[in-house]
Amino acid sequence: MAISFNLPPDVENDLAARWSDLGQAAKEAFVIEGYRTRKFGIGTARRLLGLETRSEVERFLFDRDVPIHYSVDDLEGDRQTLARLLGGDD
Repeated sequence: MAISFNLPPDVENDLAARWSDLGQAAKEAFVIEGYRTRKFGIGTARRLLGLETRSEVERFLFDRDVPIHYSVDDLEGDRQTLARLLGGDD
């Protein structure tokens, strides 16, 4: 699906002078807002941005001052995975 919207010509010219790829800037703003408001998660953000790894998405968000969503359940899951990988007791 392609998403488009019209800009007044003077606004388009002004913004195009600030961003070399206005379409990419709009996509990144969409990803930031969608993730920030929990409309979608890291996996969807990764796919929309065309990035390979979760850490690349986290770096993208961090560089734009967007907090990473990380719950107590996430922490517990990571703790259990680490214990399993290290052969520790759960």
